[in-house]
Amino acid sequence: MTSRLAKAKRVVVKVGSALLVDQKSGTIKAAWLASLVTDIAKLKQAGADVILVSSGAIALGRRTLGLPAGKLKLDQSQAAAAVGQIALAQAWAEVLKTRGIVAAQILVTLQDTEERRRYLNARATLSTLLAQGAVPVINENDTVATSEIRYGDNDRLAARVASMMSADVLVLLSDIDGLYSAPPNQKDAKFIAEVKDITPEIEAMAGKPVSGVGSGGMITKIEAGKIALSAGCNMVIASGHELHPLKRIINGERCTWFVAQSNALQSRKRWIAGTLTPTGKLVVDDGAKSALGKGKSLLPAGVKSVEGSFARGDTVSIMASGQEFARGLIAFDAEDARKIVGLKSAEVQKLLGADCGDELIHRDDLVML
Repeated sequence: MTSRLAKAKRVVVKVGSALLVDQKSGTIKAAWLASLVTDIAKLKQAGADVILVSSGAIALGRRTLGLPAGKLKLDQSQAAAAVGQIALAQAWAEVLKTRGIVAAQILVTLQDTEERRRYLNARATLSTLLAQGAVPVINENDTVATSEIRYGDNDRLAARVASMMSADVLVLLSDIDGLYSAPPNQKDAKFIAEVKDITPEIEAMAGKPVSGVGSGGMITKIEAGKIALSAGCNMVIASGHELHPLKRIINGERCTWFVAQSNALQSRKRWIAGTLTPTGKLVVDDGAKSALGKGKSLLPAGVKSVEGSFARGDTVSIMASGQEFARGLIAFDAEDARKIVGLKSAEVQKLLGADCGDELIHRDDLVML
């Protein structure tokens, strides 16, 4: 159990406001942040991609603007976020730089993980950053989000990101060390070390927000667990109060693991195969069929014809000898796909531009039927 985080190849770490920002001074907890980044650097040295989902913009900005303590109005929260996002990004960039790591700021809203085209664009950007060795620092775009579409202290946002990026582990650093059967200050409260299925009983254990500067609670963490597990991503809730919180998880300190029953790629491919309706067809030759069977991506050179009307990111059937043998998410719209049928990679880039890519369907977006 303690090795899940150490063995993970892609990790999403969510950091709450209460951990990152000192409640009294309204400033970054520098020593704690430095210890966390040391842990992140070690994960990266071991070969893992790391994505951060960081709260704290409103908590930082409200003090700068001189806003009162307590719950803020929506426009006050958004104004505080506009100021605090600058300080938050700067803090992450500076501390990551001390470890030779480049930081990238990404602000998102609910629609960015729900609407297909924006989802694909966000995933492509994150994938490129990770390939270059950067650590993306993601936050909800509080300056434009409204109360109706708030994720809830970034817990569910982190889970959406973990699902979108096929992460192995989602780490929710919290002001509590895991899930309890009742509020942990009650004598009869029992610690839950592992959850394999989020049942109504598990959901009933969730309490109300208790953090002084955050807006989340165990309820949003359970919701995050549902999203993560359905995507094949393990999730862990652990205390972030001590220094080196990720190292403590790896060393076996108390935390609650939510264990997925399949890995991220298996869940993604099952989703493609069983829950999406194809909007078009690609007819391929025998060589392409053989290559796909060996786990390769689908290139235009092996495609004989394109049928139907579809947009980038839609599901299409892959046909050979009149039968569907695979299904995948297409990386081009129908018009461009027809233009590049049968072309080699260099010809595709010459026709559509070097930044268009040369895979009609990436192997991770393709499932054999």
